[in-house]
Amino acid sequence: MPSPDGTLVGMTKRVRVRAPELQGRGWLNTGGEELSLAGLRGRIVVLDFWTFCCINCLHVLDELRELERRHADTLVIVGVHSPKFVHEAEPQAVRDAVERYEVHHPVLDDPELATWKQYAVRAWPTLVVLDPEGYVVAQHAGEGHAHALAKLVEELEAEHEAKGTLHRGDGPYVPPEPEATDLRFPGKAIRLPGEGAGGEGARFLVSDTTRHQLVELDADGETVLRRVGTGERGLTDGPAGEARFSEPQGLALLPGGTVIVADTVNHALRTYDPATGEVATVAGTGQQWWQGSATSGPAREVALSSPWDVAWFGDRVWIAMAGVHQLWTYDPAVGTVAVAAGTTNEGLVDGPAAEAWFAQPSGLAAAGDRLWVADSETSALRWVDADGVVRTAVGTGLFDFGHRDGDAGQALLQHPLGVTALPDGSVAVSDTYNHALRRYDPATGQVSTLATDLREPSGAVLDGEEIVVVESARHRLTRLRLPERAVRVEGVAHRTQRAATEVAPGTLRLDVVFRAPEGQKLDTRYGPSTRLLVSATPPELLADGAGTGTDLHRELMLADGVAEGVLHVSAMAASCDDDPANPYPACHVHQQDWGVPVRVSAQGAGRLPLVLAGMDEGAGEGTDAGDDGGADDVTGAIPGV
Repeated sequence: MPSPDGTLVGMTKRVRVRAPELQGRGWLNTGGEELSLAGLRGRIVVLDFWTFCCINCLHVLDELRELERRHADTLVIVGVHSPKFVHEAEPQAVRDAVERYEVHHPVLDDPELATWKQYAVRAWPTLVVLDPEGYVVAQHAGEGHAHALAKLVEELEAEHEAKGTLHRGDGPYVPPEPEATDLRFPGKAIRLPGEGAGGEGARFLVSDTTRHQLVELDADGETVLRRVGTGERGLTDGPAGEARFSEPQGLALLPGGTVIVADTVNHALRTYDPATGEVATVAGTGQQWWQGSATSGPAREVALSSPWDVAWFGDRVWIAMAGVHQLWTYDPAVGTVAVAAGTTNEGLVDGPAAEAWFAQPSGLAAAGDRLWVADSETSALRWVDADGVVRTAVGTGLFDFGHRDGDAGQALLQHPLGVTALPDGSVAVSDTYNHALRRYDPATGQVSTLATDLREPSGAVLDGEEIVVVESARHRLTRLRLPERAVRVEGVAHRTQRAATEVAPGTLRLDVVFRAPEGQKLDTRYGPSTRLLVSATPPELLADGAGTGTDLHRELMLADGVAEGVLHVSAMAASCDDDPANPYPACHVHQQDWGVPVRVSAQGAGRLPLVLAGMDEGAGEGTDAGDDGGADDVTGAIPGV
């Protein structure tokens, strides 16, 4: 539909660009068949470029479920798994992730990023829509596109039904054979105290994530005593046999004996009473938090975003809010929630809690006056001290990871999901993507390895002089003796390998492209409706231009002598429905974060454009900031066609 200036906007935009073929290592969820675009002709195809470490990608998987169900006879969603971390390129790890997150559509395993490059993708997640004739018609970076995609699919169905080019029928998805195990991709575990003197009768409670249940295990860590939840996705309170969860993760024992549960995909906190088996919801609305939503207030009235772990620290529950890169708190005494640390910007920045940056915090452990945090996307171990200051023990940022012991300043982790306080004041880190249990000793500043050959450990709990590790990808708890001396391993370092954008030295023009979706206008009733935040790694990359402003355009000055780095860009714009007859128009917040690797070159560009929104409505609420974000308009996105 033409805008007032004659340009095309909205989801009706059609660009006749032939989609490149799908290339990769192999296919999952197809019964062994290799798919091709020719074989999918006649169906609407949505390519979902994702990687399983990325919380925004997991949000998109959930957004697509209803679309996939409603248009099952016309729409084929194809996941294109494009790894960020080394572990994510392992074939078994991809197979595990597809089952773990209940991906019910074909998935192309693309470890070399062949299809990613063909489609010029620059952000996790990115969605590309192909029409039944095999042409690209839309491309979106980030999450929050469910409404816009549904509208486009309906338009394409009507258009190609009329043309005779739409073919209805069953899709190519073939479910894998289920495996019989007592646990399936468990997330976290805690020890429930026994009723006898000296703690006799102690047992374990495990979040059985993929089966949407909690499971009580006997002291042996194997014998199932009780299952809590029906095993079907849902948000239902009540007795153990009737309650429903959706991919629960974190668990914490409260002083009164009740367990608090991070019900991750329900965006909620639940309680479980081991004495009665009752489940109740205490925080969250069941809807995902978006920019502009309340950040404090009555717990049942404030939306949360992918709470991944919980810990009792001080006089309240702390929440690792992975979906918005923050720490929140829940006060059960008064029934309120509030942001405690983090800005929603993704990265590694220490300092006062209100100014610190996190990146998908996924594990918490209280120890004395410190709250330890496993900050997964920065492969970091961090802590919050008694004064509310955030500090980093291990880790350097979004792009460096590996398995290296020694001094904490040069030690490396790879996407840790759990942290456990040890009796001697040190902490054990579930170093998930390194398949290892690591140890950091604050007294010496040294990092060592306690155990290796653990398949995706995601949490651990102390049991006397032993530590019980949740081996998520082996579907079990594994008991280890805490050694007096840790194992030392040879160091391995990695850096995320993605093509850097070449930029010219000196002045660099940053343009964040935003056009209000069709039927909406910028919301300027309460002041500027846009915001732009720019920083760099290393900070010395920018001689000028860092900081926050309200313009979406900025002149950056690159410093002399710094050859490469990463530009971190966070942009926000607010728009409202443009309907003069409606006194209460709906308003929308559009936000994206980018981490753009740049290399200074005489042949580089003097302008860096990043698209916040402009070719579709309902622009994404976020991309994984550890990744390139903001693909250019589709007219220039597909090279060589």
